[in-house]
Amino acid sequence: MNQLVESNRKSWDKVAHYFNGVDALPSYGPFSQTEDELKLLDDLQNKKVLDIGYGSGHSLKYMAEEKGATELWGVDLSSEQKLTAEKTLQGLEPRLFCAPMEKDINLPKDYFDCVYSIYALGWTTDLRTTLTLIHSYLKKGGSFLFSWDHPLYPYIKSEKGVMTLEGTYQEEGLQTFEKFKGEDAPMTIHTRKLGTYINELIQAGFTIENVVESEVGERYKEEDAPISDRYYSLYKAHRFPSTVIIKARK
Repeated sequence: MNQLVESNRKSWDKVAHYFNGVDALPSYGPFSQTEDELKLLDDLQNKKVLDIGYGSGHSLKYMAEEKGATELWGVDLSSEQKLTAEKTLQGLEPRLFCAPMEKDINLPKDYFDCVYSIYALGWTTDLRTTLTLIHSYLKKGGSFLFSWDHPLYPYIKSEKGVMTLEGTYQEEGLQTFEKFKGEDAPMTIHTRKLGTYINELIQAGFTIENVVESEVGERYKEEDAPISDRYYSLYKAHRFPSTVIIKARK
């Protein structure tokens, strides 16, 4: 898997600029509800938080400026993302690391009040190891919160507005996209069932508190939703949850 992680890292460095401020708190995902609507986060005033896949740093900025977190830590695979996040978080003294989420890089154990991952956890090549590490980082009673594409969502295809199931949800495994964001940036991702995420959380020692299959967020309720066959669209999100959000506790 090291070769796979390295290939994805190089590709993320190429496409990182497309994700500046995208898929970041308070949003949990495309067209989904926000933290203001769902209120899933604990009271994080003067707390320590760790972002798995911090991207452009906007979720950590939200944690500091809106939730009062005083220690901002993050891990991300891409060095380009790290450079962007450092600019986003200037003056907030973040502790940012460039490393795979599957790797133990000696982050402090039993230390964080909240670990979270907004649209990043699904990129792990080893879900069990990643969740075991996340569990170890948390204080007893600390929370882990993540969002990701609803695992069925990639199989829901739209053609002239008619929804059909394409492929098989039953088979989990590696899927490679030769181009990502239209760039020569091959990405390989592991498809997993919703039950796999839930069962691996339990296996890692977490207690699951909440599973949200997203509805369309309030900010989109008044928008027109014309027929669209795009992968993410308001039309599709009105008919099927784009995002799953899970909150668990150590």
